[in-house]
Amino acid sequence: MKIDVVTLFGPALDPLLSIGAVGRARARGLVELGFVNPRDFSRDKHRKVDDRPYGGGAGMILMAEPLAAAVKSVRKKSSRVVFLSPQGRRFAQADARRLAKLKHLILVCGRYEGVDERAAALFDEEISIGDYVLSGGEPAAAAVADAVLRLVPGVLEKAEAAERESFAEDGALDYPQYTRPRVWRGKKVPAALLSGNHEEIALWRRKAARAATRKKRPDLLKARDNALRV
Repeated sequence: MKIDVVTLFGPALDPLLSIGAVGRARARGLVELGFVNPRDFSRDKHRKVDDRPYGGGAGMILMAEPLAAAVKSVRKKSSRVVFLSPQGRRFAQADARRLAKLKHLILVCGRYEGVDERAAALFDEEISIGDYVLSGGEPAAAAVADAVLRLVPGVLEKAEAAERESFAEDGALDYPQYTRPRVWRGKKVPAALLSGNHEEIALWRRKAARAATRKKRPDLLKARDNALRV
C-alpha cells in the first residue's frame, strides 16, 4: 500500500511515520509513504499558495489550483482522496480497516483559515479526528496514516494484536493488561491471568473488556446497542 500526503510540511511529518511498526514496515518495503508539496505547483514566482478570502475576514485561504495540481500529480484510478478537516466525519477504527484495504490513499492537509471551497470536488471524502480545530491537517494525517498502515498485512509482527485491540471487537475497549512483577505497590495481577487456563483467561478478558468500556466509554456500548436494534 502507498499513502501520499499533500502537505506544505512533509519534512515535519516524515519522522513521525518513520518509527515503530510503521517505520520498520517502510524500511522493509511493505508500505510506501510520499509527500507532495502544493508550493511545487504554484504559478507564483514566490511559490505562493494562499490568498485573502473574498468577502473579507481574518486569515488566508489555501488556493484551489496548487492543491488541485498537487493531487493530480499522484492520483491514479485506484486512488482514494481524503481531506482532513474538522468538518469531516469522525474517524474511527472501522475507517482505518476500510482504508487499509486500498492500494493507494491520498491524504490532503489543509492550512491557514481553510481551503477554497471549489477544491472540494477533488476529495472522495472528508475525515475529522475530533471536534476541535488544529493549525493544519498534518497531525491528523499522521494519526490516520499510522492507524491505517499498521493494519496492512505484515506490518505488525503479530497479526492478532490488531484483532484484539480497542474497538476491534464489537466496538468495545481492550481488556486491561498486566506484566511483571505480580505484585506492585500492593496491587496484584488478577488470579485468572496466572491460572494457565486459557478458557478462564479468555472469559476474564471478555468480562474485563466490557467492564472497562462501561466505566470509561459507556457511549460505545450505547452506540452498539442502537446499531443492533436497527
